[in-house]
Amino acid sequence: MKILIAYYSRRGENYVSGDIVNLPVGNTEVAAGMIQKLTGGETFRIDTVKQYPADYHEATEVAQQELRQNARPELASHLDNIGDYDLVILGYPNWWGTMPMAVFSFLQEYDLSGKTILPFCTHEGSGLGRSCSDIKKLCPSATVSGGLAIQGGSVHRAEGEILVWLKGKLP
Repeated sequence: MKILIAYYSRRGENYVSGDIVNLPVGNTEVAAGMIQKLTGGETFRIDTVKQYPADYHEATEVAQQELRQNARPELASHLDNIGDYDLVILGYPNWWGTMPMAVFSFLQEYDLSGKTILPFCTHEGSGLGRSCSDIKKLCPSATVSGGLAIQGGSVHRAEGEILVWLKGKLP
């Protein structure tokens, strides 16, 4: 089985455990790295052409506006070989109750019919929100398996939790 770990992550100013902190590596990228180590899958960073503001509060305002407008930000890089993968492990932070709109762009760009999607998110109290149902709407011909919500502030200690989740999902 060929595994793709596609993820969106925001480094820099982030909300973690009640404070705004500067993260050199975003929480979702940390989790994606753990998943790569555990599965041997290939990673793909979902990134946008237009970057979000460095200021955390400004970035959340832009993210909320994109959500209201159902925007599809242009992606900075693309996969040539999505058909090569059987399993897509999809990671993102929970923004305003779902995935960042860049992840919507990613899911709409590729035909994931017949593939299994394992979603995981990082959050500071809102869990997966409605992201799994949004993925199912965007990818109706894919199998969307139960997701994993990882508290962002404890992501560096989440490898055991991730391992248990993966063992229950991988063949």
